[in-house]
Amino acid sequence: MPALRYCEPRDAVVPTSDAATDCDLCGAFTTATAAPRSPFAAGDILFHQGDAVRLVYRVLRGAVISYRLLSDGRRQVTGFHLPGDYLGLEAGVEHATTAEALCHVDALAMERTDLAARAVTDIGLARALWQVTVRAFQRSEDHALILARQGATERVAAFLLDFAQRLGDAVTIDLPMTRQDIADHVGLTIHTVSRTLSQLQAQGMIEARSSRQVRLLQRQRLEWLCA
Repeated sequence: MPALRYCEPRDAVVPTSDAATDCDLCGAFTTATAAPRSPFAAGDILFHQGDAVRLVYRVLRGAVISYRLLSDGRRQVTGFHLPGDYLGLEAGVEHATTAEALCHVDALAMERTDLAARAVTDIGLARALWQVTVRAFQRSEDHALILARQGATERVAAFLLDFAQRLGDAVTIDLPMTRQDIADHVGLTIHTVSRTLSQLQAQGMIEARSSRQVRLLQRQRLEWLCA
């Protein structure tokens, strides 16, 4: 299977996430306009932690990282957002995280108040919003469990499996994030992440073709690690 790339402009939207299957929510965005400053270049900020929540974004192309800066200056990466994912569906009035483009990103945007008003009279849209919110909560819970109970090898394996699944169970994946980004997501140091990837490769479970491309050779063994 060829590698799947998400950091290069494409002619069509690539629906990779569960959220992309929510047709009612997708339909609401058919009338949405390009997000302010879209397309975003790598390093551009869609919104900052603490900003007032005004817009809901739908990623069309590229990848976005979301992270929270802690009081001691450390960075906690809360997620990676791919084509079909939504940003800005938050319960509070302020963004809990900062969203930053990892590469060239095209995104649509619509006012959150407009989306909420439509959901009042559109049952399908309200259901889709609920489903997306529940899935985000479940993903957050799963991630918290990984950080609380799994060691370095299990954390890295779980990350690779989850990302491959989001790319349609890809065998070869191009990672849009750096190893530092991965480390800040799974609660490890960059040196531990690099060492763990090298160990998984030495054991024949993966092939790290470069710092950004990984081929999953023995998916079942990786899954056993995370069981």
